[in-house]
Amino acid sequence: MDTLVFDIETKNFFTDPGVGWNNFEALEISAVGVYSYAQDNYFCFDEFELDKAAELFGTSSLLVGFSINRYDIPVLDAHFKRLAAPPSASLWDSPRFDLLEEIEMAIGHRVSLDKLSRANLGIGKDRHSAEAITLYKNGEIEELKKYCLEDVRLTKELYD
Repeated sequence: MDTLVFDIETKNFFTDPGVGWNNFEALEISAVGVYSYAQDNYFCFDEFELDKAAELFGTSSLLVGFSINRYDIPVLDAHFKRLAAPPSASLWDSPRFDLLEEIEMAIGHRVSLDKLSRANLGIGKDRHSAEAITLYKNGEIEELKKYCLEDVRLTKELYD
């Protein structure tokens, strides 16, 4: 079994027409970035490789991320359920460690991944999360993957 640190990017916002708040199934995934401790490797799957991502998630014993319980898990789980061969269990059934929830419990409020990284690692994010949608719309898929994996790397370093 494997511990996976991950982050997802979507093609749209909750505020886009036809989506609506907390309509996770209406959010479309553009990229899934993952670090596997067992393989000591980073992976990034685009929208056409969700089956490969689901296969990797099927090996997990712990899922780690930043705000995964509020965003990444509900969106990814909805997409995995639509696959021809979804993982045998819901991602909600997997043990999870959400860095943002742990921080909120400790200090009583939310803090951004950028601020947390700058304070603890001395480096921050190069882009804002809203830019991921623009990268996708502009066809800059390699830049989108790079951005997604940067969030995974920062989250992994904070978790470590």
